[in-house]
Amino acid sequence: MESSAGITERAGSGEGAVCAGGKDLAYDVFARGCPSRGTLEHVTGRWGSLTLGALYEGTFRFNELRRRVDGVSEKMLSQTLHALERDGLVHRDAWPTNPPRVDYTLTPLGREVAERLLALIGFVEGRMDDVLQARGRYDETRAAQNEAQNKVQNEVQK
Repeated sequence: MESSAGITERAGSGEGAVCAGGKDLAYDVFARGCPSRGTLEHVTGRWGSLTLGALYEGTFRFNELRRRVDGVSEKMLSQTLHALERDGLVHRDAWPTNPPRVDYTLTPLGREVAERLLALIGFVEGRMDDVLQARGRYDETRAAQNEAQNKVQNEVQK
């Protein structure tokens, strides 16, 4: 359904989604109510991107994945996997064994997303020297500005 403002309501999305209609894309991540924004958050959040990147390497059990994604808590990894599974990016395979065994793998859609994320990760890692230099320049400039501001405040207080 499209309104006069060019807003498209997505029937059957289960979320009452409202997205800005466009000629090329049915969804608009910049529209507040569009479900694509939630998926983008799941994919690009710290734990989502690292989890997808790790799963690109193959199938993992929960604790293996937790060790691979260094620093993630059990709770955050569980929430991340649930969100990615709901979005159709991760497949959860539970085996009826004692103790229970659960394997996580990427779906074809998840592999496609992970490939794009890994390209971005590779780019960032490859340019970290530039980033670190920029941070150093920023910190030096900020420190000089703070020092000058403190000097002025000290003069005013005299």
